Amino acid sequence: MPINIDDVMLLFRHLSQEKGMKAAVKHSGQGALLAGATALIGGLMGGPPGIAVGGAVGGLFGAWMTSGQFKPVPQILLELSPAEQQKLYDEAVVILRRLDWTDVAQLIALVMGNASLQQKLTAVLINYLSKDLRADIQYGE
Repeated sequence: MPINIDDVMLLFRHLSQEKGMKAAVKHSGQGALLAGATALIGGLMGGPPGIAVGGAVGGLFGAWMTSGQFKPVPQILLELSPAEQQKLYDEAVVILRRLDWTDVAQLIALVMGNASLQQKLTAVLINYLSKDLRADIQYGE
């Protein structure tokens, strides 16, 4: 059976929900921009000491602002762009192509009934979240 990208994304959402996965996606670029902007403003207002103070204050505020709030992974998966979904799908299809199922409910049942498949797919998801999205992952409610 051809593997549908929507079925794979639904499987990942179900798997991550069952594991209670949450992630905080970091936006380090925004923090760096804020630190640079406050250093510039500090420099314009106070010269060299203003650069140091502005950079320090902006860096602290930027770090706080971009620390991220943990969101459920199923919600993050729903917000992925089609290109990001395709990338995750390409990694998962290597594991799923040997399975035989008729609908997404049967696919989910097959995976949830097999600890090895769960482990492999969870590893794919964690790898994607941590490397591609630079997210911190948390388990449990």
